[in-house]
Amino acid sequence: MEQAKPGAVKGANEELLQLVSFSVGGEEFGVDILKVQEINRMLNVTHVPNAPDYVDGVINLRGRVIPVVNIRRRFGMDRRELDKSTRIVVVELAGQVVGFLVDGVREVLRIPKSIIEPPPALLGARKGDYITAVGKLEDRLLILLDLERILSMDETESLQSIAV
Repeated sequence: MEQAKPGAVKGANEELLQLVSFSVGGEEFGVDILKVQEINRMLNVTHVPNAPDYVDGVINLRGRVIPVVNIRRRFGMDRRELDKSTRIVVVELAGQVVGFLVDGVREVLRIPKSIIEPPPALLGARKGDYITAVGKLEDRLLILLDLERILSMDETESLQSIAV
């Protein structure tokens, strides 16, 4: 009997997660594809005075002003030079459309729920809030994020004032 490989679909009845994977600081993260409205190449970002350090500014996306959150800064990493791989992942959080700046988008994945497990307890309370699980793929780990928890409700609301 053939054994299913980690990351492969094990059975026709198994529930699958469909994710968008992206890289930040050499690590791979995944988010539910249903949360993602679109993925854009780097656009011209207008800096906003007195915005939090993790907000790079705002973009004009087809007539809508959208705040851009730099995931590297939000995770406490250093900024890096933007390049041709840099992308803005546009999502809606609590009724607010937000762009998340990532180093690059890798792929759309379908993974069985059976290969994910809860995040390690050592991550600490704050990090554990937005890291929902870890997916064990064949040759790598995928950190699953809840984008709605990356920013607090107050921070999400403050982004509305930036986008006005």
